[in-house]
Amino acid sequence: MKMLPIAANRTVRFILTLAALGTTISLVAPWAGAEDQPVDSKPAEAHSAPQIEETFYIHNATSTRDLNDVQTALRNMLPHAAMYAVQSQNAIAIRATPDDMAVAKRMLTELDRPHKAYRVTYTITDIDSGKPAGSHRITLVVVAGRGATLKQGDRVPLVTEMPKGPGSDQNTQVQYVDVGLNLQSDIDGEHLHTKIEQSSVANEKSGIGAEDPVIRQTTVDGYSNLAPGNSTVLGTMDFPGTSRQQKIEVVAEPLT
Repeated sequence: MKMLPIAANRTVRFILTLAALGTTISLVAPWAGAEDQPVDSKPAEAHSAPQIEETFYIHNATSTRDLNDVQTALRNMLPHAAMYAVQSQNAIAIRATPDDMAVAKRMLTELDRPHKAYRVTYTITDIDSGKPAGSHRITLVVVAGRGATLKQGDRVPLVTEMPKGPGSDQNTQVQYVDVGLNLQSDIDGEHLHTKIEQSSVANEKSGIGAEDPVIRQTTVDGYSNLAPGNSTVLGTMDFPGTSRQQKIEVVAEPLT
């Protein structure tokens, strides 16, 4: 085998190195160019798509919360549309592409519906020695998400501050306390929330002041499954030192 001179070998190696370097540059260049180009997340036609404007009135919105909930749902589903709520008119103005506007119309048709309403009847039964001794029935119309409240009883005065002595120009301070029945009812989805407070003035005094009465109070606060047409016992309470009990039942009927 014939050997090439040393100078020739160096020339061959230099040419091979240049060839390899050129191949590497040709492979890297397209990627480098791609990194320099900005990436557009939207197609070009999305930027130039025409937009239309329309105002929608929410007929079943009975509070600011209703209007805000509808607007939040639209914004989450249509992030590229502009919309503004007019609370005084229960209206939402929307500017969007025709496709987004069609989606908005469909969503508003599905969301703008009247709230469900129920006739809720509470029966409070007094039981003495295991036998019914009378009952008290209360019926409320409860709109889901709005609730209803009933108060029945008296306002009892409590003296909170007395004159310090004869000739004092200090006035007697009186605070009134609600005594009787306080009922709060609300419907959240498939659950009925009930809070019942019953209070009365006891015969004995507190001992703090001559005019200060003792207020007896019983509270029931809890949730129950909404079973239309079916009676549910919320609880039974015993009165300490007596043979009396009190049972609280509720039944809810949907209104058409």
